[in-house]
Amino acid sequence: MHRSRHRRVLAFAILAVGLLLPRQGPAQGPEAPSSPAETEAEKRERDLRTACAIAICSTLHTHKPETGQVSCPITKTWRKEVLTKIMSQAKLTWPWGSARCTTDLKLDRAVLVKAMTEAEVEVRLDTHDMTCELEGEAEKYDIKLQVSPKVTFKQGKATKASLNWGKIVAPTLAKSALWSATAADNVFGILQNTLVEDVNRFLETRCMEAKEAWQGK
Repeated sequence: MHRSRHRRVLAFAILAVGLLLPRQGPAQGPEAPSSPAETEAEKRERDLRTACAIAICSTLHTHKPETGQVSCPITKTWRKEVLTKIMSQAKLTWPWGSARCTTDLKLDRAVLVKAMTEAEVEVRLDTHDMTCELEGEAEKYDIKLQVSPKVTFKQGKATKASLNWGKIVAPTLAKSALWSATAADNVFGILQNTLVEDVNRFLETRCMEAKEAWQGK
């Protein structure tokens, strides 16, 4: 498979993980302090993601509540300079401008408790539909993606994971590259290590950043 296709699917995997594992802190991610201030829309996006992260971390770490569902509408805007910086850390380039993605995150609390309390368990998440608007040089592109993540936990830590890409709706040229790359990821697990690292980072770092908010719940 052509290297550029791997780069594109890795880019979308970062967007997928960023939505499915809502992070606290600035909407822009690891940008420098000199980055432009957040817009009001970005602040609203961040507040919703923070509330969702608190709800997830409460069940993961205190096992309360232990039943029901975490349901969060998640939207995240990545500016081009932030995506360029993220990709550069993996020695990749970002071929578009800014990106704004949305999904309805749904997690079974009982499954989250099992992930943290059982010696070994495989967690299968429901299929999540994501929509992304990407800025191109002359126009914007609307892309729809499906993922059905699966993560194996041992002693409360992720050891194996897959995104399990599903249906893709996108402009013809983008769809061809994405379909080929996501199909390869489904078969060969190209992005497994990336997803495992992000799951554990959420558990060990992001949740601890919000500990004061969720530990009393």
